[in-house]
Amino acid sequence: MQKLLVTGSNGLVGSTVVEYFDALGWRTYGIDNNMRKEFFGTNADTGWMLSKLQTKCKRFTYFNFDIRDRKMVEECLVEVRPDMIVHAAAQPSHDLAASRPFDDFEINALSTLILLEFTRRHAPEATFVYMSSNKVYGDAPNELAMQELEYRWDYALPDYYDGISESFRIDRSQHSIFGASKVAADVMVQEYGRYFGLRTCCLRAGCITGTGHSAVELHGFLSYLTRVAIMNETYRIFGYKGKQVRDNIDSYDIATFIEQFHDNPQIGEVYNIGGGRENSCSIMEAFGYIEHLTGTKVKYEYIEQVRRGDHICYISDLKKARLNYPGWNITKNLPTIFENLVDSWKQKLN
Repeated sequence: MQKLLVTGSNGLVGSTVVEYFDALGWRTYGIDNNMRKEFFGTNADTGWMLSKLQTKCKRFTYFNFDIRDRKMVEECLVEVRPDMIVHAAAQPSHDLAASRPFDDFEINALSTLILLEFTRRHAPEATFVYMSSNKVYGDAPNELAMQELEYRWDYALPDYYDGISESFRIDRSQHSIFGASKVAADVMVQEYGRYFGLRTCCLRAGCITGTGHSAVELHGFLSYLTRVAIMNETYRIFGYKGKQVRDNIDSYDIATFIEQFHDNPQIGEVYNIGGGRENSCSIMEAFGYIEHLTGTKVKYEYIEQVRRGDHICYISDLKKARLNYPGWNITKNLPTIFENLVDSWKQKLN
């Protein structure tokens, strides 16, 4: 029986991966200490997801410790000897990182080095998937020529119609403290592949979403917006007229890509993984989807000041992912994502 170790197992990506591979018959192990609750408050508490995994998954073992603890990480790797590691644990907030830079860097960068080194020592044949971020590109995508449309910003040059590719530069731009820590981890994951020959890849994600998200204002765009709308609260827009664009991918489609990578692993690879142009939307367009499904206007407050390092328009170019893994594709389109989020939040809040 194959064994999978997932860090951040109670979070959106981690829990989806645990459920997905448990259903395939894998033995799954999760590491999570629910630090999300400390970062973002009770709305971000992932305890409910842990209970779900322990009830639903037949072969799931849970470890409660901080992934910065070298001794515990090494003991875990020695005990489990996994066939695959999915490193999804993170300090995930662009904004929070500036007020907690040591926590941000230690959790995002140092823990990645710790995991890589003990993987090299104790499970060198394992595949290693790191959940990176589109913030590794910093705000350099904002330098591209843009066109302002009625409800969104978009790339003006046809060369960028499909979005940002993996060849786009990752330096000489403002990343946010979060983005810088993700760059450090991203490059280290590549290096452990290239230097030591580990089967590693970085998934530079756009906005990941899904019904398993314990979303808050500082992290979890679509899920948080949906919750605010259903509760008739006020959503805050920061700059760009609410026309800033993100591409959105359901966490299930991340899990299917990870399966494809494990079946055909590469060395030190990088993939932009998001919803692509088809699953892209601006904040104003997201309002339209939710208002259509709920029949209620979304209340919002507009703040002129933009978030530092924020993207005006970010769309993931998926050509490389699809070329290397032709069996993979997006299965959950944007209307389906919104329908699932609305239904899920209605059930949780009723």
